[in-house]
Amino acid sequence: METIHCKVVGMHCTNCALSVSKYLENKGMAAVNVSFATDEVSFQPPAGADVKAVLKGIAGMGYTVQLPEDEAKPVPFTRTLAFKVIFCAIFTAPLLLHMWLPWPALQHPILQLVLSTPVFLMGLWYFGRSGVRSLRNGVANMDVLVALGATAAYGYSLYGTINNLGHDYLFYETAASIILLVFVGNLLEERTVKQTTSAITALVKLQKTTARLITLAEDGNEEIQEVDNKSLKVGQQVLVNTGDKIPMDGTIYWGQATIDESMITGESEPVQRREKDKVIGGTILESGAIKVFITATGENTVLSYIIELVRQAQANKPPMQKLADRISAIFVPLVLGIALVTLCGWFFIGHTGLETAMMRAIAVLVIACPCAMGLATPAAVMVGLGRAARNGILIKGAHTLEAFKDIRQVVFDKTGTLTTGKLQVGSYHATGMSDEDFRATVYSLEKFSSHPIARSIAAAWKPAGDKGLQQLREHKGIGMSAKDKEGNVWQLGSYSLAAAQTQDDTHNIYLLKNNTLVGWVDLVDELRPNAKEVVETLHQRGIRTVLLSGDTAYKCNAIAQQLGIDEVYAGQLPEQKLQRLDALLQAAPTAMVGDGINDAPALAKATIGISLSDATQVAMQSANVVLLKNDLAGLPLALGLGKHTYLTIKQNLFWAFAYNVVAIPIAALGFLNPILAAGVMAVSDVVLAINSIRLRYKNIG
Repeated sequence: METIHCKVVGMHCTNCALSVSKYLENKGMAAVNVSFATDEVSFQPPAGADVKAVLKGIAGMGYTVQLPEDEAKPVPFTRTLAFKVIFCAIFTAPLLLHMWLPWPALQHPILQLVLSTPVFLMGLWYFGRSGVRSLRNGVANMDVLVALGATAAYGYSLYGTINNLGHDYLFYETAASIILLVFVGNLLEERTVKQTTSAITALVKLQKTTARLITLAEDGNEEIQEVDNKSLKVGQQVLVNTGDKIPMDGTIYWGQATIDESMITGESEPVQRREKDKVIGGTILESGAIKVFITATGENTVLSYIIELVRQAQANKPPMQKLADRISAIFVPLVLGIALVTLCGWFFIGHTGLETAMMRAIAVLVIACPCAMGLATPAAVMVGLGRAARNGILIKGAHTLEAFKDIRQVVFDKTGTLTTGKLQVGSYHATGMSDEDFRATVYSLEKFSSHPIARSIAAAWKPAGDKGLQQLREHKGIGMSAKDKEGNVWQLGSYSLAAAQTQDDTHNIYLLKNNTLVGWVDLVDELRPNAKEVVETLHQRGIRTVLLSGDTAYKCNAIAQQLGIDEVYAGQLPEQKLQRLDALLQAAPTAMVGDGINDAPALAKATIGISLSDATQVAMQSANVVLLKNDLAGLPLALGLGKHTYLTIKQNLFWAFAYNVVAIPIAALGFLNPILAAGVMAVSDVVLAINSIRLRYKNIG
């Protein structure tokens, strides 16, 4: 099904998002995701649905809908929160002056009516419409409380003015101040929350650039034409000079350059790229000049893939957020009930005047803040995901961040994970065939495999030539098989293939002809530079380490001894890996780190699957986390980010609940006037956002 992505500007609390979400679900949309913090909305319309009508319906709820092609268009200043704050402040300031200046004119009911009416109408248009439409969709949002509070104060004052009941009935400044302070709070929240989404904003900016398109003139000479990078197509050629952004993913066919890939990989050191190397769109060429064949555009680029995954991760709600959403859904009706009890209690039981009882009920309405509960989790999650992305860690989902806190075991694959995977052919032996024929046969089998060992052998023995084998098949976790023109069956793979032929399991690759062992190959691999340090860090955090590999026990035990890994399971086929992982998962939540096709099922099954960036596409898609630097050093950072993001969420939720639990009774007991209550409510969300932003700079070692 097609997925529609758009921005819905104007949502400023969880209940606003719930209202939009419920509207879309009522219209039959599937896979609905709505985030008020990022304004991101996505859904899948059923066949035949009128998407334009659905989007028009969202706009009719009082929000501004922006499709991806419209996002570059600036929003008119008159529709921004900043304009609303300035407009309301101009009229509200004179209303508040009478508190300090003893000028009788400032206290005249008609003047106060004239000054407060534009503010009240502005607030009623903004909060009132939103509140009514949220009620229509069965989810009362915060705007219901604000609109009711301001309307009660304004209506009470208007009644007093019309009937000339005196100053005891003048609360125009209360109505105007409530609206102004809530607008100020929304503006502060909007600007502070934007800082939590800065990582994805920076990535999106990288997508927009110009390109120097290379075309051939009639005389055969190259011509350079500047175009928008979005107009590029696969197969076109571009020139990239010093200081330019690489416009799209591609392969260098001329020149060499130093490229800053830090926004993609998190690696601060520039990397050297030359002919036949791949380059990533959005990265910056620091020095040199290259010509590039475009290999991917639009949504198929690495950068687009990363942005989409981060967006999906932000839309994904962890269990704690779902709890907060359920509470938010009943929060507004609960507050309305408390406000009504406050009004009746003070008037009938406390025997206060109607104006006093009403002011205390209004204070309850405006100090209540469902936004805080809604913002608690997404603000922390967005900062956590953003910091991870800046450090070359791509985390697919907020639930993954939350799951990190529970991890007690980390399972590693060996080749390409604990080792570099840049294997070199060491010694080899052939029986009954020449060395050249042996090398050619092995190359002909391995060139079709994506395993790191196969890639290394194929690169080294390509000059030996191709034997033209047929019916080539890759058997996950075992190896390759094929037939030659004479009908001989060749098999190449791990010791499990040759177990019936030899007791020697110390070699990497065995070659069989018609089930008879005819040779073996040894490869030399090196440990990843940070492997030992990462294992030690995990042990310091009380995390058990396990090596789970298809390689021989001899090689696995040697690696485990070098690194200090706690437990080793060698010679495991993909099915056996899954069975072993099942047993480990029953003992404790377990993360799995791997990179090959045979690791994909285990990565999908683990509590958290972690893949390196040069892994196969299948492994990367199966994993919950991708280490874009292709370096294990990101693993402790990911674990630490998960733990501290969860801690920040708990702190935020504690503040959100504690704020409302304490503030609402204080207002109900008469210790806060509505203006002060509106001011306190306005900064409550900002406190949460600032606490979340701390996660960006916090030491999480």
